Amino acid sequence: MGKFWIAILKAVVALIVLNILAGFVYTRFDLTEDQRYTLSQPAVEVAQKFDSPVIIDILLDGNIPAEFSKLKAETVQLMESFASKNSNITYDLVNPLEDEEQAEQTIAELQSLGLKPANVTIEENGKVSNELVFPWAMVNYKDKTVKVPLLKNKQGSTAEERINNSVQQLEYAFADAFTKLSTTDKKSIAVIKGNGELGDIYIADYLSTVREYYNIGAITLDSVASNPQKVLDQLKNFDMALIAKPTEAFTDEEKYVVDQYMVQGGKSIWMIDQVAMEMDSIYAGGGSAFALPRELNLKDLFFKYGVRINPVLVNDLYFTQIVLATGEGNDSQYNPLPWYYYPMVFSRNNHPINTNIEAVRLQFTSPMDVLENDYQKTILLQSSPLSKTDGVPRQISLDMIMTQPDQATYNNGNLPLAVLIEGNFTSMYKNRVKPLKLANAMEEGPANKMIVISDGDIIKNQLRNNRPLELGYDKWTSNFYGNKEFLVNSTNYLLDNTGLINIRNKKVAIPLLDVKKIAEQKTKWQIINIGLPVLLTLVFGLFFGFYRKRKFSA
Repeated sequence: MGKFWIAILKAVVALIVLNILAGFVYTRFDLTEDQRYTLSQPAVEVAQKFDSPVIIDILLDGNIPAEFSKLKAETVQLMESFASKNSNITYDLVNPLEDEEQAEQTIAELQSLGLKPANVTIEENGKVSNELVFPWAMVNYKDKTVKVPLLKNKQGSTAEERINNSVQQLEYAFADAFTKLSTTDKKSIAVIKGNGELGDIYIADYLSTVREYYNIGAITLDSVASNPQKVLDQLKNFDMALIAKPTEAFTDEEKYVVDQYMVQGGKSIWMIDQVAMEMDSIYAGGGSAFALPRELNLKDLFFKYGVRINPVLVNDLYFTQIVLATGEGNDSQYNPLPWYYYPMVFSRNNHPINTNIEAVRLQFTSPMDVLENDYQKTILLQSSPLSKTDGVPRQISLDMIMTQPDQATYNNGNLPLAVLIEGNFTSMYKNRVKPLKLANAMEEGPANKMIVISDGDIIKNQLRNNRPLELGYDKWTSNFYGNKEFLVNSTNYLLDNTGLINIRNKKVAIPLLDVKKIAEQKTKWQIINIGLPVLLTLVFGLFFGFYRKRKFSA
């Protein structure tokens, strides 16, 4: 018996020594298959930039549904990972609805800050209840605060998929917030004007979002006619050019200035409507209007980089809805109806730009041909397998809503709608007569990137009382689409030199409990969890009593 107690004493001493050493040497071991507790190097680098306290308030404390408890646990684990890299990072768990008497006022205040709650339906023991949860975190640094959405909800997602999607985006969401708070030397974006592009109020939500990362300015190409060199020099002060739905043709001189900007390293996002058609035209025309090709004088520019936007319309059975009024006066009803020229484009999840984003809504979009050349091209968005093209000119009428589509004709799907182009850019004017003379013009440039999207309205936010709404929100159906996230990701990818956006490709799989099995086997596991320890204790007590009796009676 003496040897046994000596062995126990040695084990206790070793454990105490090990704990003392652990206080001086901190290390963590990630034994998960997907390495979800191992931070990506770009995330580590941005977290280490802080030299003063960063306080993170996680609004997931209190009595919350089971799926959010898992999200809370994963968020806390991630915070501990960040804290292990920089001791200035700390976090608090906050229950925003702890004071039940002030709950309504608190909810209103949180919503006024843009923190939208999740309304969760809980079914337990045959009873159904609704709970409001605020799945958000607030990252506070000095006098600035950034909101971080913890819940990643996508249309049609199950509870398990919703948690997986949410956990998968956590590291990027916090690293992105750290970037917003720590960036001092911002890159810049030029909003191109002068060719009938969308007005600022229609791209206001996109601009206000990216302004957290980048400086924004406007460049008008009208001045190319009088002083092209000055326009190019101004453009070269910007890291990216944004061309949002031009409606007037570019002159050859304007095109050459833009060409030189791109060849000399300027990134660009082109949002192009190759067909002229608007819902407002249909409404104003008594329910119909003609769709016509739009000539922008950009075909040869895009052809040089390996894409061609065709002047036809995509007709897709994976559609979004429009709302029309039926009836008259007080009897009017507003009904959401299918509109096949507004495709609902689900992500291909083949690139950091489009991974784990909500479906994107496009309006009167056109398909693109992706051509073979030396540039690397990635299709970021494409129509559904059940889509086709409709040629123009053609009359577009609201009467099509009342006609059942012939599914057999929708056999030309998976049409490219947004393409990323990467490579060493070559001027489209190489070995050609130049429309004007520019100083230090280049025919071969460094590695560069551009994105071409065959829909100008992808960036257009709706208005209410002449004020911009959130990009991707449809005020008529109250649906949210992934337009803003797609465009912000596109911008960040083009301008990101750290590889931070590649974190979005990180795959995480969270195993969740089967709710149905829990309900069916609840009693069995209660008996096992409560009864088995009691039974084992009794067996051990009887054995120990028998052992003592036999030992001391000898």
